[in-house]
Amino acid sequence: MPKASELKRGEVVELDGVPHIVKHLESKSPSSRGSNTLYKIRFNNLITGQKRDVSVKGDESYGAADFSRAPVLFSYIDDQQYIFMNTEDYSQYALNIESLEGQIEYLTDGLEGITALLVEGNIVAIDLPQSIVMTIEDTAPGIKGASANARTKPALMPTGLTVQVPEYIERGESIKINTADGKYMTRA
Repeated sequence: MPKASELKRGEVVELDGVPHIVKHLESKSPSSRGSNTLYKIRFNNLITGQKRDVSVKGDESYGAADFSRAPVLFSYIDDQQYIFMNTEDYSQYALNIESLEGQIEYLTDGLEGITALLVEGNIVAIDLPQSIVMTIEDTAPGIKGASANARTKPALMPTGLTVQVPEYIERGESIKINTADGKYMTRA
């Protein structure tokens, strides 16, 4: 049984008999001596999609949830549904836009490394890979002689995601992006 201090973003636990996924995690250390670190956690109910915010101490325990994971590949968009294909048995799953809040900007055709979270055989959420590679669609021209530690500029990706990149990066270059915080990591 994981404790609040051991939870990570994307982990699934059971709250009140229902599986919930950790969407956001923040720790706050009080300034007074002897006080416990508080963890502010945002859970999403995997069945209804409702958000639930809790503030707990680090030793608060959570039960293991009944769910399974399956490797999937993003296939296509059908109206308001995003279609994913199981790479093991080729079955298809559909998720609506609301279930993919904050993840849509990272989805490109054929993106691999996605894991589907299944409850009773139905897809309820996805886990993105830790990083993805995208090609810059538009950005200001690169500046010759700009160093790696210099200022940044916005770069627009094909999915509509905007990432701050170093000034020397050019339009058409492929970059690696961290899916947890949407930040530039390196050239690809």
